[in-house]
Amino acid sequence: MSVGVNGLEAPMIGGMLPEAAMNALIDHSVKLPASDLFLSSNETHVAVSVRHLGIVRLWTMIPTEMGRRCISYLKVISGMEMAEQRRPLDGRWVRKVDGGGRVDLRIATIPTLYGEDVAIRLLNDGAQSQSVEQLGLPRRDLNTLLAMLGSASGLILVTGPTGSGKTTTLYACLKHLNDGHRKINTIEDPIEYAIPGLRQSQVNPRLEVGFPELLRSVLRQSPDVIMIGEVRDPVTARAAVLAANSGHLVLATLHAPIAAGAVQSMISLGVHPHFLSSCMLGVIAQRLVRSLCPHCKAAFGLVESPQTFDEVRPLLGPAEGHSLYGATGCDKCHQTGYAGRTGVFEILKISTPVRGLIAEGRSTAELRQKSSEEGFLELRRSALLKVARGETSVEEVMRVIPTEYLGIDI
Repeated sequence: MSVGVNGLEAPMIGGMLPEAAMNALIDHSVKLPASDLFLSSNETHVAVSVRHLGIVRLWTMIPTEMGRRCISYLKVISGMEMAEQRRPLDGRWVRKVDGGGRVDLRIATIPTLYGEDVAIRLLNDGAQSQSVEQLGLPRRDLNTLLAMLGSASGLILVTGPTGSGKTTTLYACLKHLNDGHRKINTIEDPIEYAIPGLRQSQVNPRLEVGFPELLRSVLRQSPDVIMIGEVRDPVTARAAVLAANSGHLVLATLHAPIAAGAVQSMISLGVHPHFLSSCMLGVIAQRLVRSLCPHCKAAFGLVESPQTFDEVRPLLGPAEGHSLYGATGCDKCHQTGYAGRTGVFEILKISTPVRGLIAEGRSTAELRQKSSEEGFLELRRSALLKVARGETSVEEVMRVIPTEYLGIDI
């Protein structure tokens, strides 16, 4: 191993054949673990970067010719047309890794100024085994989610930006529901993990088989639970609401910044507020923050600001909320100060009063206010809980969650 550009250990691939070099890079990416591996063509070299704990880090640089040969190897082994360099291409490669597991590589190329760039998404077989209890939800929010999943029908939406862990949350919910007594159909783009017991279908734009077409077909399969990878058009939105109102439990992702905003997003897609209010069970909004490394984490007292955690004090244990935490970095966390990631959530439960506001087409602010009066734990207080319990740092929360949702002015 050698020390990479950002302090991350990188495999020594100088003098290797393309096949051996790519295998070494992929094996080490899995061990980090990294979620993505990038090869970026430049004028004098090819840069190799990884996305580690949500942060892209330049890992190492290899000669241009070596980089091109590695890219050609990836295209061949993932089923792409090697001679085609003018169009974006997509491929897939499933390979074994050390320890007997498998990693599913989703590979995409794109032509750039100095040659092709490659993005490799690393999907580890073990990543889909997370349970709802392991998502990082506070106990009260976990109980709320389990109650929603116990409903026979209705609509549960999961929102957040790209990379916020929505798919992980959906798979955890499906794992909880996958007890052999329900027929569960999913519509995904793409299918990230193959899970026994689920009937999984993938959209295919080239054949004009999108979410609306698959959803209509899935409804004829008599499912109990339907998971929709993303609600992105009016037809899918209306069909999802119709299915939820017709006795199905529907789980879907949607792009909305906060939980209450998901209601307005659905209405803007043409769903009638009355039909939406009659089927909605709840909305989960989330972000992913890095967890502090347990080996180099340090506590700092709150002598000058003991009121910091007063808002969430009733939710804390006797030993919590007396310090802020940070980490300096060590060999265990690759000098980053962080090891792993955890979710910051807000779960909007659709109570009878909130349901009435939705039917009346009230604003996001009104929905949020009413929910707060009922004990709704918004992103700001949820993040504050994570900081008070020493799970993450103030700096990490401010990096991930926009200040407008934290209620602070910087």
